[in-house]
Amino acid sequence: MGFASSTSNQCAILILLFSVILLTSRSADASIHIYDRDPVKEVGTAYLLSGGSEGVAASPDSRSYIRFENITFWRSKEVADQHPNMAYSSGLVQVIIFEAADRDNIGGSAYGGQKSICCTSDLAKLEGCKEGEVIRSSSPADNNWPAVVNVHFRGKMLSTHMKKNKEVNIKRTGMYNLFFITCDPKLKGMRVTGRTVWKNPDGYLPGRMAPLMKFYVFMSIGYAILSLIWFFQYGRHWNDVLLLQHCITSVIALGLLEMTFWYLDYAYFNNTGTRPVGITTWVVTIGAIRKTVSRLLILSVAMGYGVVRPTLGGLTTKVLLLGITYFLASELLNITEYVGIVNDIAGRARVFLVLPVAFLDAFLILWIFTSLSKTLEQLQAKRSSIKLDIYRKFSNALAVTVIASVVWIGYEVYFKATDPFNERWQSAWIITAFWDILAFALLCVICYLWAPSQSSQRYAYSDGKGDEMDNEETESLCRETPKVISLVKQDRKDDIETSDPEEETEEGKRE
Repeated sequence: MGFASSTSNQCAILILLFSVILLTSRSADASIHIYDRDPVKEVGTAYLLSGGSEGVAASPDSRSYIRFENITFWRSKEVADQHPNMAYSSGLVQVIIFEAADRDNIGGSAYGGQKSICCTSDLAKLEGCKEGEVIRSSSPADNNWPAVVNVHFRGKMLSTHMKKNKEVNIKRTGMYNLFFITCDPKLKGMRVTGRTVWKNPDGYLPGRMAPLMKFYVFMSIGYAILSLIWFFQYGRHWNDVLLLQHCITSVIALGLLEMTFWYLDYAYFNNTGTRPVGITTWVVTIGAIRKTVSRLLILSVAMGYGVVRPTLGGLTTKVLLLGITYFLASELLNITEYVGIVNDIAGRARVFLVLPVAFLDAFLILWIFTSLSKTLEQLQAKRSSIKLDIYRKFSNALAVTVIASVVWIGYEVYFKATDPFNERWQSAWIITAFWDILAFALLCVICYLWAPSQSSQRYAYSDGKGDEMDNEETESLCRETPKVISLVKQDRKDDIETSDPEEETEEGKRE
């Protein structure tokens, strides 16, 4: 937390670093899918390579398409030499594009057995398919779908090419999948080079990500408004600002930077079809720092740092160690999920990387509420009404946040379990957006409770006497009538105390 007091300097350094990264970084392909001698994998009787999976929206005002650029299929010399020089077709490769809703139109099964992608001799008799090719049945919505493009190897050629810049127009909104498939066992070592370009009506952003670009505009505006209000109060009461409020300032600044650069990242991605590794890496790093600082800030507040205790004492090392661990886990997860990601479907690696972050979050929640309970007990024992009222509101806000998080996690699990093929991709952006909205809402509550003011120092740590005076002052402000009575009683008491010596002197003279 020591860096919080120099937030403006750090922001300037971050912006400078971003500028350097933007000038020096290379780009990672996103909606432009690159194949760099990628090998096919054996799946049943087929050998295939996934070329991408994205939500594509159809629009009457603009064209959506998948374009193939320099797609080349390579085979080994040993396989090529097995065919005559003049052979018209010495190996077939099929490019299949289908919507998730039409997935059952690819493949078939003989006698109710395991489904096969390629047509076998038995399936040729039952399905009427052509042996050695992919089984395809027409979609009820469009006879031309799923789309199939056949590419043949010629003679002893080591490679074959797709038609230059061939485009497949998308006329129906859906989650589209692209596969390069061969049913020829001799081509099991085949590799693919080239690239495909996926274009939506509004740009190159994958369909699931497109709504997030607009969402980050609104989030940036929200953080900007919060920043203006907070920094206005921050500047007015600079002399009374607490260390805790410096930390809140750093979280607001990090949040504003994160949302702004997320928008810039998505806008660049949408306009060019490529995603710069530098800016994406930095924006996920800022996000990981913000999440870490936010959690440590809430934990420190729950422990009563700066309010009930002047320091964290022996817990400082443990808190810092937890923060470093959480940052590394969150950073690794974000890099895996966002940097260089091509498809609209999350990979298996993300599932495993989510577990450490989820475990750390659960541990933090348990530690926060345990510490918060002890802090409330201390404030009740010291009868510090102002601080106790703030902490009760803070604990209520945390409780609502945790309940909302648990409910949303349950919904997210349900959402993904009931949509294994990502057919509801158009509303999937809400899953990501909710966590940013929830974090922003909790930050607004914290800003409201600990807003800079002339009486900020009253929230700070003080000894027992200070707390008793704070309690007496609070009671006097809240109850005006008892205040007058107490003052009258106090005056009478003072009169009695001051008159006692005089009366004693007079009595002595009389005697």
